Amino acid sequence: MLSLFVKALARRLARLSRPALLRWGAGLGWFFGRVIRFRRAEALAALRRSLPELSAAEATATLDRMYCHLALNLLEILRMYGGATEELDALMTIEGEEVVRAALQRGRGAMILTAHLGNFDMLAMFAAHRRYPLTIISKKLKNAAVNHIWSSLRERFGVNILFSHNAARGCLKALRANGLVGFLLDQNRPLYQGVFVQFFGQTASTSPGLALLSAQTQAPVIPVFMSRRPDGTHHLQILPLIEPPPDREPATVLRYTQLYTTVTERAVRRHPDQWTWIHRRWKNQPLPGDAIATPETGPGPA
Repeated sequence: MLSLFVKALARRLARLSRPALLRWGAGLGWFFGRVIRFRRAEALAALRRSLPELSAAEATATLDRMYCHLALNLLEILRMYGGATEELDALMTIEGEEVVRAALQRGRGAMILTAHLGNFDMLAMFAAHRRYPLTIISKKLKNAAVNHIWSSLRERFGVNILFSHNAARGCLKALRANGLVGFLLDQNRPLYQGVFVQFFGQTASTSPGLALLSAQTQAPVIPVFMSRRPDGTHHLQILPLIEPPPDREPATVLRYTQLYTTVTERAVRRHPDQWTWIHRRWKNQPLPGDAIATPETGPGPA
């Protein structure tokens, strides 16, 4: 039943004009942020801790825009599921594509470092649309019908999906075939599955998998981030690549994971209203004796 409803809604959204879709996104975002108030208090507290330079009014406005942005992300993806895929090229601009091409010329594949910033689902579809061999690691959504829709749309564009449990073998296969493997590195990891780095001046449990796989395969890491412009179109920024770690020693893995996190933080600081503050990024904290990284400099604009 839910699947039929979503498909009907997707077809309806595909027939909407672009300005109408933007209005729908603003209205839905207002409803979730101001009426349902999903995790609003937690998100606002996290935002105020992370960006203390914002006034109370600025923080509230930033959070309001985040809810609208997340709602519009959802509507855009459903619109594409409903058949409005021809507008993808018109909605996107890309900067730094030569970085990806140069990395693939090495023949070892490359890993894409990104975050839940901008319309990150559209990022994957756009990359596959441009015929880059992309594999992404994804969690299964709790609702089977919604998970099927999301997976079907990604696969329709040619995105290869690996579910997060035991994804290492699939990642190695993709890199050996000189493909791209996407990592979202801005989510909390359970204790004993993450390493502790600094994100917005706060200790955050983060997956070491990107650094470990880059060291093992000697595939470089390419930071890639999406952002939405004021007119609702999108910009894809590809930053200079990060060379692989020299080894897989714990201290090295921790240092490179901090480097990737610092690069991610810079991207979020440029567009704080487009990052998912509703995620409990700092949920797990270190136990006595756990190693904690210190911030490092990295590529890309500050």
